[in-house]
Amino acid sequence: MKHAYLITILGASFWGLTGLFVESLYGHGFTAWEIVTIRLTSSTIILIFLMSLFAREHLRIQIKHIPHFIGLGVVSIVIFNWCYFMVMEQTSLSIAVVLLYTSPVFVAILSKIVFKERITQTKTASLILTIVGCSLAIKLIPLGNISVPIISIILGLLSAFFCALYSIIGKFISWHYNFLTITVYALLMGSLFIFPTSGLWKKTEAFQSVDVWLNIFGVAVLSTILAYTLYTLGLSYIESSKAAILGAMEPIVAVLVGVLVFGDSLKFLQVVGIIFVITSTFLTVFHKQRKVQIKGGSFKWKKSV
Repeated sequence: MKHAYLITILGASFWGLTGLFVESLYGHGFTAWEIVTIRLTSSTIILIFLMSLFAREHLRIQIKHIPHFIGLGVVSIVIFNWCYFMVMEQTSLSIAVVLLYTSPVFVAILSKIVFKERITQTKTASLILTIVGCSLAIKLIPLGNISVPIISIILGLLSAFFCALYSIIGKFISWHYNFLTITVYALLMGSLFIFPTSGLWKKTEAFQSVDVWLNIFGVAVLSTILAYTLYTLGLSYIESSKAAILGAMEPIVAVLVGVLVFGDSLKFLQVVGIIFVITSTFLTVFHKQRKVQIKGGSFKWKKSV
């Protein structure tokens, strides 16, 4: 279903807007851990409220599936974010993003093991274009000599692995539940895990700012609820490995936000990187068709995946 690809790209694009709101919340004195808490908790409250009014039937789950939601919320969202922010703190945003976007490789391997998805030449080419394109787009290459601590590399690869698990667990659970159910319970489990450790109740003064609440609304509704619901919806229709590749639109949107909103300049190699990622997206979405002869002398068209 072609629309599923567009939905997945839109979801990843909304993730790319996160920096707009996070930078402002940093300016109000919130830490990375507190921002993750705000993001998950506020999104959970809003989504549960809306679903209670308009989609109450999708709030029902079976107890046996709670471990899957804990995996999504705690491992694939909270711990992933912690590893990701740690790499940012130890090195730079650019290195953190490139290490994170090795996640499609993990998804492809795990999908091969769990769902028996084929690792085709097209997928391999898309994965290479995605990683190189992201590296160029965020100016990681060419940087010359750069020293990255081994612990940062390990944490970066762990962030990619935990991020990849969202596509794997989410794909499995999508066989049993609506995308709204998956999103709300993943966020809820993550919130229950992180909120007690956040100490947000000590920041009452910061919450008196209207600007803080506007940014909370943005990070909750746009870059969390819409992002996760659209990506999860797309994941219900397409292969996990393909969804992960399409998710690489996130850093591209982040770069474009920097250019359009913050006045950053876009270098030639960044443009090349963006073209690489968009090319990988087209390779993922559009498949060549080949003609196959069948009995009776007639032909049928078969997708080459």
